[in-house]
Amino acid sequence: MRLLTLSFVLLFSASCFAQSENLLLEKKLISDYSKFPVYKHLVEDGQWKEAYSYLEDIEMYAITYLSEGLKVMGLLVKPKGKEKLPAIIYNRGGNREFGQLVISTGLLTLGEIAKEGYVVIASQYRGVVGGEGQEQFGGDDINDVLALIDVLAEIEEADTQRIGMLGWSRGGMMTYLALAKSDKIKAAAVGGAVSDLEAMVKDRPDFEEHVLGELIPNYKENRETELNKRSALQWADQLNAKTPLLILHGTSDWRVKPEQSLKMAMELDRLRRPYRLIMFEGGDHGISEHKDERTSQVLSWFNRYLKNDEELPDTEFHGK
Repeated sequence: MRLLTLSFVLLFSASCFAQSENLLLEKKLISDYSKFPVYKHLVEDGQWKEAYSYLEDIEMYAITYLSEGLKVMGLLVKPKGKEKLPAIIYNRGGNREFGQLVISTGLLTLGEIAKEGYVVIASQYRGVVGGEGQEQFGGDDINDVLALIDVLAEIEEADTQRIGMLGWSRGGMMTYLALAKSDKIKAAAVGGAVSDLEAMVKDRPDFEEHVLGELIPNYKENRETELNKRSALQWADQLNAKTPLLILHGTSDWRVKPEQSLKMAMELDRLRRPYRLIMFEGGDHGISEHKDERTSQVLSWFNRYLKNDEELPDTEFHGK
């Protein structure tokens, strides 16, 4: 009897442990887009406009997952079907509800990548859109991004041997942070990325007061330390040396000045790291003036390293 009881306890404990390892708590299909404001801009006479016809072939899910025990919200967009595909983690910009992932983000930004044969997953970050915890603008919330690597392992269509990462603005900063903490990202791309917060707050003191000062714990007491922790320009040597990095920036970006990416590229060049820098003349923060080329460059980069398994370039000085 004692042996039977012990076996039951062990079995129950193992079951609880297995359940605790499950990070993806909910994956809810969003099937009716007509109730969202963006829908009317995408259809004509009840049919998808030609530019958005790909929406017929992808599907979007609202997800809830665990990060350090906190429930965090996000989106998952993928082609229909069960084919095993490379995955891309998308890191959103903004803070709190500003820049949050909405339906149009999923259909257009994430969908534009998913239609090319990728499983795309993105976090709202903790404390946003009903998520638990408190966002820290590159503090503990970087773990919300890193947790998605393990969440992808629970999505049968995602090939976790081929994971890329794409981040814009603050999301670019999150991408740099992730590359310093993980070697599981096979290729990465950033746009309008923050790499030097000290320079940014000099240009935008209101940003320091209303974003950094409100979100980063004990910011006033540890200002220099906290800024440096989030500024990849200070620790570029810690980025995974085997992750090729595409850096995009608009030369007319006022939110994050273009010199941030120029200086980051110079540091990567000094370190002989695999990178490509593209500056878009007259481009704003989203490089909206060069949208098609911007998207083409990002997809080409991921196709090279995730789909085609291209070898890393020889970054040592060479040639005749």
